[in-house]
Amino acid sequence: MEINDQARKELLAQVEYLTDEVINRQPAEDRWSIKQILQHLYLMEGSVAKTIQIKLAAEDQNITIDKPIQLTVDRSNKIEAPDFVTPTLEYSTLHDLKSKLTATHSTLHDVAENATEDQLAVKSYPHPVFGEMSLTQWLPFVGYHEQRHIEQIKEVKQQLGI
Repeated sequence: MEINDQARKELLAQVEYLTDEVINRQPAEDRWSIKQILQHLYLMEGSVAKTIQIKLAAEDQNITIDKPIQLTVDRSNKIEAPDFVTPTLEYSTLHDLKSKLTATHSTLHDVAENATEDQLAVKSYPHPVFGEMSLTQWLPFVGYHEQRHIEQIKEVKQQLGI
């Protein structure tokens, strides 16, 4: 979870002094606002945590090879977010978003702390780009995914003149 904690620290530093109005402003009609990026991140982290819990409770096992999840930070390939992690246009406060990010991060930490490496290694579920990924890799994937979106937040801030 080290990469996840490091990414979260950087994420929060990027948005620390932004106003609610700024985070809800889209740089262009076809671009996500900072609020939408943060919403996407907590939806994704929460979904991964829940799915890992479900997979750990299931009897089936599926060992798979490691995927190059570190490539997630490469923003040269645009990835369409699945519907269940697509953010809304609904207005949110930074305080509310931080609370939700804290909750999902805590849940993912609990999942990681309560599972053994062996339990995580023998179970998997598919990623839309990498295919079948072990639960072992899903944990750091969340951190790499967050790093990808930290870069996006930096771009949005620049486009908004911040």
